Amino acid sequence: MPDASAFSPDYIAARARFRAGALARRAHLEHHPLDALGPDGEDLSIDYARIGSSDASRIVLVTSGLHGIEGYFGSAVQAAVLEEALGDWVPPEDAALVFIHALNPWGMAWKRRVNEDNVDLNRNFLLPDEPWRGLPEGYAELDRLLHPRTPPGTFDPFLPKALWLGLRRGGTLLRATAAAGQYDRPRGLFFGGNGPSPTSVLLREQLRRWFGPARDVLHLDLHTGVGARGRLLLLTRHAPDDPEMNQLAASFGRDLLVPWLPDGPKVRGEFIPWLDHHLDVERYEGLVAEVGTVGPVRLLTALRAENRAHHHGEPEAPATEAARERLATVLNPMDPRWRKRSVLVGVRLVQRALEVHLGAVRGARASA
Repeated sequence: MPDASAFSPDYIAARARFRAGALARRAHLEHHPLDALGPDGEDLSIDYARIGSSDASRIVLVTSGLHGIEGYFGSAVQAAVLEEALGDWVPPEDAALVFIHALNPWGMAWKRRVNEDNVDLNRNFLLPDEPWRGLPEGYAELDRLLHPRTPPGTFDPFLPKALWLGLRRGGTLLRATAAAGQYDRPRGLFFGGNGPSPTSVLLREQLRRWFGPARDVLHLDLHTGVGARGRLLLLTRHAPDDPEMNQLAASFGRDLLVPWLPDGPKVRGEFIPWLDHHLDVERYEGLVAEVGTVGPVRLLTALRAENRAHHHGEPEAPATEAARERLATVLNPMDPRWRKRSVLVGVRLVQRALEVHLGAVRGARASA
């Protein structure tokens, strides 16, 4: 049974484990270095593995690490699937299981959510007609609260100020506006960048070759943070009354599905709509799979503190280290019970995706 031991202590160990698992499964494996280095000068890469035919018409795609430090969970699920959960499963002739490991290897290695340019990659995938500039409506009012230009200290009044703002202006104003993505504050939270990131450039170059003649792709993008602690949620772009929502509910359970209808400014630059636009397939279904850790206000508090410490704090200062540890606590918890549960629900999700999309997973080991 998958458990907390599927988690790796650092990016290098996670990459090595993923590659070893893929090789043991005799997967087609690719290694794509990026022009960035880890804390000890190590090379960083995005790794691709495919189990099944390169001419597959049906694909289940599992991606990890779009948000850097969240990749430890995604990598753990990928490792557990490769090492144990598939058993002796072999995909049908016209099908394939595809993994992309560590979409943001710099963030994973440095244990930040963003990449080396402070870019939130899930705001960097703009569609061709979208400009690389702009702030969401209401963002200017929040800028000073979100981005103090001073080093972190022992007391930070952000939380009471945020709660007071929520009482005055509505609880969703701060969260929805901050998370919508912005393109004018390079040191700010949820910065989408001023152009395509190395990750998006690499994906654009490889998509046609990686997905070949595929007609039908089911994509699970693995994340942490949103939702009740240890609970799996599947964020979907479909409205509750869409026929596609009924189909997803039949496949995964309606209680897991959360319609992605943000109450606030439109979110730009998200990965799943970009893939839907660029993949030349008849049907693409993308789901953001989130395993919860803390509430949204605590999550935003941790993101703000770490961003402030990174840009304005002394690297070795206790306040800077405390901010780093807080971010790890909310996005990559060490709690073995959370880790065991998160891997278990992640593996079950991948197994279910294989069952509903590629047919019966005969030979796969039960995850319960």
